[in-house]
Amino acid sequence: MSRVAPGIRHYRIVCSACGTSSEDDGLILDCPRPHEPAFLHTEYSATGTRGVEGGGLFRYAPLLPVARTLPGIGGPVVHRAERLGRRIGLNRLWVAFNGYWPDRGAQLPTCTFKDLEAYTVLGRLPAEPPVLVIPSAGNTAAAFAWAATRHRVPCLLVVPAPALERLRFPGPLDPCVRLVVLDGTATYSDAIACADLLAALPGHHAEGGSRNVGRRDGLGTVMLAAAEVLGRLPDTYVQAVGSGTGAIGAHEAAHRTRGDGEALPRLLMCQNAPFAPLHAAWHSTGPAPAHREHEPLARELTNRRPPFTIRGGVRDVLSESGGDVLCTDNEAALAAMALFEETEGIDIEPGAGVAMAALADAVHAGRVRRDELVLLNITGGGRARQARDLPLVPAEPWLRVEWPGGAAGPRLVAEQVARQLTGTAVVAEAAR
Repeated sequence: MSRVAPGIRHYRIVCSACGTSSEDDGLILDCPRPHEPAFLHTEYSATGTRGVEGGGLFRYAPLLPVARTLPGIGGPVVHRAERLGRRIGLNRLWVAFNGYWPDRGAQLPTCTFKDLEAYTVLGRLPAEPPVLVIPSAGNTAAAFAWAATRHRVPCLLVVPAPALERLRFPGPLDPCVRLVVLDGTATYSDAIACADLLAALPGHHAEGGSRNVGRRDGLGTVMLAAAEVLGRLPDTYVQAVGSGTGAIGAHEAAHRTRGDGEALPRLLMCQNAPFAPLHAAWHSTGPAPAHREHEPLARELTNRRPPFTIRGGVRDVLSESGGDVLCTDNEAALAAMALFEETEGIDIEPGAGVAMAALADAVHAGRVRRDELVLLNITGGGRARQARDLPLVPAEPWLRVEWPGGAAGPRLVAEQVARQLTGTAVVAEAAR
């Protein structure tokens, strides 16, 4: 495989509903033809899992939808976790660690696998991109803020106030990165609603979340890395999910790399009670209680609008893989985080603790066999280790807005932000 040449698109964008194939402009999120909602996906000229020379994310550039590669970004680190496996009852447990763990060569700058999606999305953009508008519960904002700072890509990030604790960097953010903080009772879902309106402003563009092929394929490199180390696909893939984008990306990557007759990994998506929308949708238990969105330990998993029914979305990949959505509580997640640090020697994020706790429960219940080849995606870790190793400074918000609440809240906030961006109330009308 050769490294992707700058500016050249080595793939095509294909609609999962109608099959329409087109060249990528770096920004397209949806099929222009009228039909049911459907994900776009990528088709590459390259095949197999063997990456180009070197390490990090862009080792897999021929299987990423990028027009250029960006230097200085690590990738997933896959290793066998024998001690941890014994403790939870598995003989063949492997971990894909995404975070900061220099002892094992893990060097993701903001400590989660969101770095993988951020650098892929930025590498996909056209040469003169619009301002990307991105909502986040914290980790995605951190990844895009630092990647965009390093490579001077204009971004407008919208986060609820609790996300600020995740936004600490080796240096200040570049002025091209504008961070809007929603103070008060605002949630991740509120940030998404505000970002949807702000993306309509002139010169701005929705990053797209799960609809962006760059996100899904960037996160899918976890499966590529595992297949390269294992020499095959795992039997079961376990990951904590909010929208499910990473698990969908892993499933799509498995499709591209599996050998003749090789089964797709069973997807086990894990959520954090009491707010688990995907678990509720998959098990048909009714909507998750919105008033409990603040309660999960892993706030990054609290997405009220996951892509469940869209063609190529969560429901489809779960059905095709024979998968399931598991759920666990805060207490179990905290215990799992402590066990991982005890057995593996590094701290992990709450979301990763949710996945590990749910996996342990599934093994105990006989839903995962002792002899299965299991890949556990540790979606974030090493934040405490990084804070000890490196001097980090808190991000300075560009604008703080008190969340007004109510159905009109997103519009009122979007108007305030638009006025700060343009200095006029006329352009603010675009956010209505």
